[in-house]
Amino acid sequence: MILAVGCVTLAIWMYMVAARGGFWRVSPRAEFDAPTPLAAWPGVTAIIPARDEAETVGRTIASLLQQDYPGALNIVLVDDCSRDATAEIARQAAAASGMSTRLTVLRGQPLPSGWTGKLWALKQGVEAALRDAWLKYLLFTDADIVHGEKSLRDLVARAERDNDVLVSVMAELCCKSFAERCTVPAFIFFFQMLYPFRWVNRPDHATAAAAGGCMLVNTEALHAAGGIDALRGEIIDDCALARKLKRVGPIWLGFSRRVRSIRSYGGFAPVREMVTRSAYAELRFSPLRLCLAVLGMAIVFLAPPLIVILSAGRAVAADLACLLMLIAFQPILRFYRLSPLWALALPAIAALYTVWTVQSALQYRSGRGGFWKGRVQAPVGGSPVGGEPRGR
Repeated sequence: MILAVGCVTLAIWMYMVAARGGFWRVSPRAEFDAPTPLAAWPGVTAIIPARDEAETVGRTIASLLQQDYPGALNIVLVDDCSRDATAEIARQAAAASGMSTRLTVLRGQPLPSGWTGKLWALKQGVEAALRDAWLKYLLFTDADIVHGEKSLRDLVARAERDNDVLVSVMAELCCKSFAERCTVPAFIFFFQMLYPFRWVNRPDHATAAAAGGCMLVNTEALHAAGGIDALRGEIIDDCALARKLKRVGPIWLGFSRRVRSIRSYGGFAPVREMVTRSAYAELRFSPLRLCLAVLGMAIVFLAPPLIVILSAGRAVAADLACLLMLIAFQPILRFYRLSPLWALALPAIAALYTVWTVQSALQYRSGRGGFWKGRVQAPVGGSPVGGEPRGR
């Protein structure tokens, strides 16, 4: 029986490495030494939804105002009922750059039923931005993202060259603390498994995904896809937007070191909160999908090393499955400049993510699904999206 399971795990890893869109390769990247020159650079407005982001928003605003971009660029920050000095720090950053006129700070309206917080903020920002007739692209970015001075040129050049309606890059996340080194590369690795970037970038393939920290969106395509209203209740809003837009035109997703998140997770608790907020939504709130996901993680990541240990090295198939697992994890470790030996911890890290996924389901069932920054933002038993946590 053990040997048979070992053969199954080997077959799975052979498929993963050879036939699942090369998901484990950290490429292509949205970095060009010389962006394609354009006769005229189209207008762009960056939309930043921000709730309690005083710690990072100043650097985000400064990085956008320092863009080496020949076209018109404005910024709309939507202060989503922050309880700190988010709006004031954003204004100070713009004033320090000498470009206060390019920043508009909107005071967000209270969250209505049926909306998640980020999407409600984005809707308000989009409505304000679309008053400018010259606008062709919206840059949806988070308040903890710092953009290299040429990153916008790269994004727009690619969109214009390939007629992409969505160009998105996976920001380089903070990976300094022990907890971040354990969890961040694996988080990206699992995302790639779900949404192989090569499949995302093929117009003839149904797979669609985006990285919400940095998304350049064509305004006409967004309107054709139904606008932000069509997404109002989505927890994983970036991938939902990608699915809508891929029906309109080609999309592209890649990696870039020029786009970085400066949010530090520090310990395990903040990463757990991030995962539990959305994991069950990824499974479409289905107990059956949850069971299959747990079983799949056990077979793919936990079974091979356990079989190697129990068989005392006599299960060649499990040995090869472990080897393929270690090899597949190496590119993302190199991207984050970590030792190849971190791959040995992948089964334990996968077990941790499996526990968090189960916790995500339990939170949803208890009425605290999608809890983030003081809000419950997920349907439970058919109740509306949005609102304050129960019992508080």
